[in-house]
Amino acid sequence: MRIIRNLAWTAIVSCLLVGPSIAQPYPTKPIRMVVPFPPGGPTDIVARPIAQMLGEALKQPVTVDNKGGAGGSVGAENVARSPADGYSLLMATVGTHAINVSLYRKLGYDPVKDFTPIALVASAPVVIVVNADQSIKTLQDLVKAASAKPDDVQFGTAGNGTPGHLTGALFETAAQVQFRHIPYKGSAPAVTDLLGGHIPVMFDPIQSVITHIRSGKLRALAVTSKTRSPALPNVPTVAELGYPEFESTAWWAVYAPAKLPETVLGRLRAEVERISASTAFREKLGDLGVVPNTLFKESLSDFQNREISKWAKAVKSSGATVD
Repeated sequence: MRIIRNLAWTAIVSCLLVGPSIAQPYPTKPIRMVVPFPPGGPTDIVARPIAQMLGEALKQPVTVDNKGGAGGSVGAENVARSPADGYSLLMATVGTHAINVSLYRKLGYDPVKDFTPIALVASAPVVIVVNADQSIKTLQDLVKAASAKPDDVQFGTAGNGTPGHLTGALFETAAQVQFRHIPYKGSAPAVTDLLGGHIPVMFDPIQSVITHIRSGKLRALAVTSKTRSPALPNVPTVAELGYPEFESTAWWAVYAPAKLPETVLGRLRAEVERISASTAFREKLGDLGVVPNTLFKESLSDFQNREISKWAKAVKSSGATVD
């Protein structure tokens, strides 16, 4: 009997000693990165090089899983409800993690409580742009026109609650003017009407309008980032033109479900931050105005909380809601 007890005890001790040594470090299987919008859009453009380079670093495939719908909410909720094991990631946006919580009356996830923030990877300013044939030549001209005839100057955007729409609302407050918002179903039809002279002004992220600015068909009055865009170095910022506190950008960041283990979080954060600061990632983004956040210093969670507060004011000011 004593021999049996000794053998059992030996087996238990052996398992305790050997177990940790044979445990495999993360990751041991493929990872999916959910893009909460259809393929081909700006979020897809940011996510795919991150996924490819992260897969190379982790030595496991990182596949992009496009799950569009409800302004990114469908894909975000899918990741929020996934296991917190590091095998489901989200390429989040300013919409999914700062705007939607104020915009949607019923949101299926909490952008703070249901996620672990990993790293901010890229951003892009909104551009205030007019048809090149317009009499409006400067931002000051636009403000004067809107001041002279409140609610008469139309501005087009990609739709209600989009960064362009809410940036317009923020600017109305900053400049103490009132425009008339014309929402479209996406950037493309709005740009078409702007080129055709059917609307005088548009607020939209830079990547949607930059080719027309470079061709001379559209005139950029200002960009809404704190500093000038490398893609449009001759275009001033709104802050430079008399509104020193004004800043509004579209941004992209990697998140995981809440309560991600610290060891997994540490590995992912180190790799994603390294990738987003690399020359290779910058080159893959091209010259459409989406830039890596190499100068980003504060924590992603602090940044997100500030953004939620800022966009809540913009949503309230605009009166936009989505059921």
